[in-house]
Amino acid sequence: MLRVLADRTYRHLFLAQVVSLVGTGLATVALGLLAYELAGANAGAVLGTALAIKMIAYVGVAPVAAAFAERAPRRALLVGLDLARAAVALCLPFVTEVWQVYLLIFVLQSASAGFTPTFQATIPDVLPDERDYTNALSLSRLAYDLESLLSPMLAAALLTLISFHALFAGTSVGFLLSAAFVVSVALPNPKLAAPRGIWTATIRGIRLYLATPRLRGLLALTLAAAAASAMVIVNTVVLVQAEFGLNPSQVALALAAYGGGSMAAALALPRVLERVGDRPVMLGGAVLLVSGMLLGPLATGLPSLLPLWFLLGVGYASTLTPSGRLLRRSAHPEDRPALFAAQFALSHVCWLFTYPLAGRFGAAAGLAPTFLVMAGVAIAGILATVRLWPGDQSDAPEHQHAMLRPSHAHLADYPVDAAGRHAHPFVIDDLHPAWHRGAAWRGV
Repeated sequence: MLRVLADRTYRHLFLAQVVSLVGTGLATVALGLLAYELAGANAGAVLGTALAIKMIAYVGVAPVAAAFAERAPRRALLVGLDLARAAVALCLPFVTEVWQVYLLIFVLQSASAGFTPTFQATIPDVLPDERDYTNALSLSRLAYDLESLLSPMLAAALLTLISFHALFAGTSVGFLLSAAFVVSVALPNPKLAAPRGIWTATIRGIRLYLATPRLRGLLALTLAAAAASAMVIVNTVVLVQAEFGLNPSQVALALAAYGGGSMAAALALPRVLERVGDRPVMLGGAVLLVSGMLLGPLATGLPSLLPLWFLLGVGYASTLTPSGRLLRRSAHPEDRPALFAAQFALSHVCWLFTYPLAGRFGAAAGLAPTFLVMAGVAIAGILATVRLWPGDQSDAPEHQHAMLRPSHAHLADYPVDAAGRHAHPFVIDDLHPAWHRGAAWRGV
């Protein structure tokens, strides 16, 4: 897996991701403390609103940012967004009103909504070999999980020496280091065949996404993963402290078990995906998620919760880590930023639904029924995936282009047979505006 770090460009991008994640982790801790300083007992409401603003920014801004990103060099765009995030982080220690927090969080997360999909879409262009790209996806998953474990410990250590306001300076340094790593390498810039209007570019990624069966299946699997992760993130503290009567250190231990399961899956996935393929692994991961949530009501203490959370971590990483491979396979290089932005926005719609469901239903009905409700959501996602993404679907089907001249470049690249049919890796684009339906499909 680590051999991909021999590529200098990818190594610098990976380091940019790591330092950016550490900075974000410090900001998460500092934001909670800032909310308490400003709102006291109402800090939870402030944080809840801030998280809602984050999700709204992700869902609404990502496709628009991707449209504008088509007109800018990737390196300049990524560096500019990192600098914007660093500037916002430096402003946070000086806020005196809650509305100022909301405004700065919206600006910060809007910049992240532009940065993250563009960054993710760059990696497959840097690592065109699928095996290398799969290793990069697993490394990225490990980086996210390690950040969730290590950033709170780093923040706790720093708080013994400095005020929590200074943690925002650490966040800013993380973004500045990220910008430095990005600017130190040359990044590929796939060229558009023809310029597009902003509205066309904004909706293009979502249109391509929803027209591709494997990606519709990915969205349904994302809903299943969001149901399980929302249960873990929202209700672990309630389970451990309110139900089991344990202390906050056991909350951290339970979350560490979840992260450990995710990391274990990430380490194994490159070899497993090479042998089994994406769809079986992702559906298998979703089945693990359902199994874990159905077993959830049987957990009576930490010894039974830890293996359960480890299982959910394995299922979560197995379900979502291969998603980048599907996105890479489903678009031409020039369309990948729009497609990654569509996944970024649509996936956060799933969390925008499952987070409040897990929290509010758990508070109203108890955790045992909530486990079953969230398992039901995940089962619905699996059933939708089976229907939307058939297992026997070819990635290179035979089809015809009834309207193309014989001299067209596409037919020169992929010659047709005597019946006027040809086959090639199929993606939605201007020549293939709808998904194929076997050999009878006729494109442009």
